[in-house]
Amino acid sequence: MALDEDAVAQIYREHGPMLRRVVWRATGDAARVEDIVQETILRVWRKAPDTDNLRAYLVTTARHLIVDQHRAASRRPQEVALGEPGGGDTGALDHALDQVLVEEALARLQPDHLTVIRCLYYQRLTVAEAARRLGIPQGTVKSRAFYAVRSLRDILDEMGVTR
Repeated sequence: MALDEDAVAQIYREHGPMLRRVVWRATGDAARVEDIVQETILRVWRKAPDTDNLRAYLVTTARHLIVDQHRAASRRPQEVALGEPGGGDTGALDHALDQVLVEEALARLQPDHLTVIRCLYYQRLTVAEAARRLGIPQGTVKSRAFYAVRSLRDILDEMGVTR
């Protein structure tokens, strides 16, 4: 199959910045970021997935590449100390990738839902405190939290995240 440079360039323009963030957060290794991003885009383009959510397919492919490289590196002497970025075990890698996926999902929430999630889960406010801070009734806070969690579940499903 001949390389369609325009198609690859379009995928790179649209999804390259997001992939760079994902790979950087997962590896902490600037030297590997661009290599993994390019390999991810080429693999996805070759397979030409029939999917409406190319972003999820790209993130999943990047994750597989990162894990494969991590496993290959673990078979030879370790090059970085455990405390350095990218030097931990696969549990730390999984955690970093999960965090990126959650941040991507949160970015797709409606602004009102995201505000309530930030108050309740990140700032650890009670429903009453969140209601006072946001200037809305407590019932509205509860309702928005319910629908936000439901939306997050749907968004993560769309992204191909399994439970």
